[in-house]
Amino acid sequence: MMKHKNWLLGTLMLAGATQLLAQQNKATKAKPAPVAQVVALDECDPKTFNAALGPGFCRNISLGAETTLDDLFAEAEAGTPDPKWDFEPDVMKVKQGTTVSVVDQGGEPHTFTEVAKFGGGFIPQLNGPGEHTVPECDGGFANVAVARTRLLQGSNVQVTDLAPGVHRFQCCIHPWMRVKVEVK
Repeated sequence: MMKHKNWLLGTLMLAGATQLLAQQNKATKAKPAPVAQVVALDECDPKTFNAALGPGFCRNISLGAETTLDDLFAEAEAGTPDPKWDFEPDVMKVKQGTTVSVVDQGGEPHTFTEVAKFGGGFIPQLNGPGEHTVPECDGGFANVAVARTRLLQGSNVQVTDLAPGVHRFQCCIHPWMRVKVEVK
């Protein structure tokens, strides 16, 4: 009788181990979530930005990075912000489950903040004429939700679990930097 119990116990343990291995193999063979990339670009001039904002603020190493700090403010206030400061692409269509990976390839910080409606950022002088700070950007980096979306040069932010529908993201510093993500 004891032999049969040991045999039955051994058989059940082997069956359990086989099932566990099959589940682990199935889990490791699962396809990773698709990734869609957004790139943050800017053309900050290190000389003028760093003189005004501190050493190392603008770390742009690209050739032709020539937007001075004065030009950035003047163009934004006139409603004609520098088109070289942008999220690329401006619009993307993705399937549900796709990870949106945002990388800062510019020279200075940005945010990638989801907003209900596009509008102004937290630096009023960089908002277009008549544009007011959107609620999601209010408070700047003192707002933890904004601080979590900060991008420093070379860093990235991963946005996951976007529900079906249209999602709007903008930089709360440079509010003309915008992207619309359509999730199907």
